[in-house]
Amino acid sequence: MPADPEHPIHALTTYELARYRRELEHAIKKISADAPVQADLRRKLDEVLAEQAERERIAERARTAAHA
Repeated sequence: MPADPEHPIHALTTYELARYRRELEHAIKKISADAPVQADLRRKLDEVLAEQAERERIAERARTAAHA
């Protein structure tokens, strides 16, 4: 199971966030679907995906504003 990051999800760099996502995805694939830890891993992955989506929304708004 991947170690929790040193900082909260929102404070991770883009690289750290992507690396943590990969670690979670690999751990989920390796662990049985009925393992108790599976739900915790998926919850953490959902948090990472939400943070990445929010960052993409912010970047898109910045791109749109720059062209306005």
